[in-house]
Amino acid sequence: MHYSFGLIGKNISYSFSRGYFSRKFRELNLDNHTYENFDLETLNGFRALLADRPDVQGLNVTIPYKEAIIPYLDEMSPEAKAIGAVNTIAIQQGLLIGHNTDAHGFAASLRPHLKKYHTHALILGTGGASKAVAHVLEQQNIAYRFVSRSGKKQGLTYPELTGAIIKKHLLIINCSPLGTFPNIQEKPDIPYTRISEDHLLFDLIYNPEKTAFLAAGEAHGASICNGLKMLEEQAEKAWEIWKAPY
Repeated sequence: MHYSFGLIGKNISYSFSRGYFSRKFRELNLDNHTYENFDLETLNGFRALLADRPDVQGLNVTIPYKEAIIPYLDEMSPEAKAIGAVNTIAIQQGLLIGHNTDAHGFAASLRPHLKKYHTHALILGTGGASKAVAHVLEQQNIAYRFVSRSGKKQGLTYPELTGAIIKKHLLIINCSPLGTFPNIQEKPDIPYTRISEDHLLFDLIYNPEKTAFLAAGEAHGASICNGLKMLEEQAEKAWEIWKAPY
């Protein structure tokens, strides 16, 4: 039997997942396993894709569909339901079951860098990944505010970020796509001059390895971490879910 897995997203030729799982399957000598990108302009073609590909056993979900995919699912894990976003789908006995492994990945990669004084955080961006980040911060009893251009989710807008706010929030997590290759000169518009050596800047982006956001923080003494470890951890958790039935 052939087992296919893949990534659902939009403009995903850059994706981490295809390379990661293709290597993994080679290392495990799983010659009957493949991983591919399913680049969808909209989710209208999602059901047709699954109908055409009965060999698909599991899917990852990325921007911009982590929330939009939910109505297409039959079930959701308790954690995915609590977070309100899905990045992994298991297909079991014809049912589409949504999971969120972003939270596991973020928690595992954040843990070694956290200090006792990281009690307040700013989450830059309000997409699906930011929901998993917020879920983890709640579990860690870290207070947080969202920051976005619109200020939604009772959050702040970028012009509202004063020096005092930056000084209070010593953990700053970029969940926006700003700075992703090839637009590597872009970064969130925050007052970097108020960053200190007590700050930890975490960027969910992994390409480039050091984003403009991280470089600006590091220049002011902050500790920094990119999203590569988070991606590896969430991918391994997805694999655990997919391989469970067989």
